[in-house]
Amino acid sequence: MTEQTLSAAENDTVAGIVREALARQRITRQFLADQAKISLSTLEKALSGQRPFTLASIVRLETALGVALRPQSQARAADRLNGVAPEELGSYARPAVSWIEGGYLTLRPSFSSPGAIYAYVTEIGWNDDHSHLVFTESERIDAAFTQQGHVSIPHQSGFIYLVTNKFGQYRLIVVSKPTISGEMFGLLTTLQSGRGTNLFPVSTPIVLAPLKRLAGKASFGRIEKGHECHAHYSGLVHRAIDENFATLIPR
Repeated sequence: MTEQTLSAAENDTVAGIVREALARQRITRQFLADQAKISLSTLEKALSGQRPFTLASIVRLETALGVALRPQSQARAADRLNGVAPEELGSYARPAVSWIEGGYLTLRPSFSSPGAIYAYVTEIGWNDDHSHLVFTESERIDAAFTQQGHVSIPHQSGFIYLVTNKFGQYRLIVVSKPTISGEMFGLLTTLQSGRGTNLFPVSTPIVLAPLKRLAGKASFGRIEKGHECHAHYSGLVHRAIDENFATLIPR
């Protein structure tokens, strides 16, 4: 398989899989073309062998049909070359998610100081080696717990997932798409330190606000009541629940 088109033999294989999927799912070629956002003429010519499938059309058809049309090794290699994230992270293309790249002031309630807001930085950017978005944290006063991981943006839910998986131990942030002013609101689920070496699960509201909108005026660390940023930070954290971006079910 080349980067742009298939050989005649590869095209015949893909065409056969598409025809079988059409029959199994009982959908028309027109419906598939509409769902994959390609012209019916392009689909018809590729299926008949008059014109080979392009990589772009195959990726769109795979998404529309929910069927793999390429061997996974070839699919992953081609996707890396073309800036497409793995299927398990949402199969997003880099141009489609470039709006999320950048630095974010990250806010959540402090676990140890009631009323205080814990503030640090989350950087989101594209990793060429893995062909998907990744995130890294900084400016944490508890530097030993600094996190990094993968960013999943599935088309179905409309939410953004920041996932850490360290030796099978998960930490998850689920946030909304940005508001008009750029903030993303949601929930963090992680482990909180208890007495001694004990850990226990905890969920809390979290906000990611674009640093570029703060013009270098952000403060980090544990923001206590009385701090000049506390009222603003606290207001953002409360919006996550008050405006139904997320819900914490009461006991």
